[in-house]
Amino acid sequence: MIARAEAGPARRLVVLRHAKSAWPLGVADHERPLAPRGLRDAPAAGRALAEARCLPDLTLCSTAVRARRTGGLAAAQWDTAPPLRLDGRLYGADVPELLAVVREVPEAVRTLLLIGHNPGLEELVLELAGDGLGDALDDVRTKFPTSAVAILDWYGADWGELTPGAALLTDMLVPRGRVPD
Repeated sequence: MIARAEAGPARRLVVLRHAKSAWPLGVADHERPLAPRGLRDAPAAGRALAEARCLPDLTLCSTAVRARRTGGLAAAQWDTAPPLRLDGRLYGADVPELLAVVREVPEAVRTLLLIGHNPGLEELVLELAGDGLGDALDDVRTKFPTSAVAILDWYGADWGELTPGAALLTDMLVPRGRVPD
C-alpha cells in the first residue's frame, strides 16, 4: 500500500486518453478530429468524472485537435469548467516528458486532469501506480482504450514530488456514450 507522506496533502491525478478520433485522408495527425463515437464518448467521460467526484482544479491538455475537443466536451458536463492549459509537450509525449509537465503544476492544485495520447498515458499510469484497488492495474495493463480514465491518488507537498510507484490507482473507467435516439 502507498504510504502517506507526513508533510503532504492528498493529491489526485486523473489521466484521460482522448476520445476515438477519425482518420480523414490528407489530414495531419495533429489535426485529426473526433469520430462520431468520440463525440459520444467524450461527454460520457465528463459525466463519469463528475459522478466519481473527480473534477479537476486544472486541466493540462495536448494541443492535438482530438485531445482539445475531448477536453471541451468533457468539461461541458460540469457546472464549472476548470482552467485549461494547452501544452504542446503532451502531444506524443513519453513518460519522462509527461512527468516533467506534471511536476510543473502549481502546488495549490489538488486534482489535476491530464488529457493526451497513448502509449505515453498508459505507460505513465503504470509507472506511477505502486499499487491499485481491485482489478484497476490489470485493466490498464490489458488495454487503456480511447476515453479511458485512470484515477491516481498520492500524497505530497507539491507536484514535483510525484515519483514512480508513489500513487495508488483507485479506478480505471472506460465511459461510453449512448447513440442518440
